[in-house]
Amino acid sequence: MNVHNTGFNKRRRDIPPLKAAFMRARKAETQFAIRLRKIASHIGDIVRGFDPSTSDGWIQMHAALDRYAQLIEPWARAVANRMITEVAARDKQTWREVSAQMGRALHQEIEYAPIGATMQQLLQEQVHLIKSLPLDAAQRVHELTIEGIQQGTRAKDIAAEIMRTGEVSKSRATLIARTEVGRTATALTQARAQFVGSEGYTWATVRDSDVRPSHKKMEGKFVRWDNPPTLDNMTGHAGALPNCRCVPLVVIGSD
Repeated sequence: MNVHNTGFNKRRRDIPPLKAAFMRARKAETQFAIRLRKIASHIGDIVRGFDPSTSDGWIQMHAALDRYAQLIEPWARAVANRMITEVAARDKQTWREVSAQMGRALHQEIEYAPIGATMQQLLQEQVHLIKSLPLDAAQRVHELTIEGIQQGTRAKDIAAEIMRTGEVSKSRATLIARTEVGRTATALTQARAQFVGSEGYTWATVRDSDVRPSHKKMEGKFVRWDNPPTLDNMTGHAGALPNCRCVPLVVIGSD
């Protein structure tokens, strides 16, 4: 993007100056988590409906969880689409408020940024993750059963651990909601930012005691969109890593 056409001078600027403007949509995260935990609750109900101490019991349980994963696809698509739409609306409004202060040309470019492909990709990924909850639960039942047989564990002990599957699924549902809302927000921010010529952003943390050391070291660093950092053996941008509350402060223009 030619920075002169937007009224910018040739120096880096953080857009917007306050990271609160690009903070994740907490309401969307909360609602997404509530919906995913309903899936986890149903998984628990399915597991409790069978006797895992018998071979027929865990085979039928596994089959029921597989069927459930297929049945929830339309629901998963609707829930994922709602979350992405809510985050996209907040992201667009934030950019609209910021760009309105920085020239008509930039405002128009951001307003009509083509993010449809990004939203479709995000939707497919979210549906896959939601369906993975019962599928992973089925895999957990299978692995616990095989491991118990191989190690000679008592059927009663295997059954007790299998019965915790709903609880395990609930924890994973919460993690998915927390991570994916942030990742969605970052992906949409990146799509709009790159469309108007941004090459990267300044990494910003929330600056509290829960910030991981590796993320704390990223505070204030410039990160290119095409070169996400690897932190704690995971690669991704600010806000797009598991349990990451950091945000990308978009930079437009260059020194």
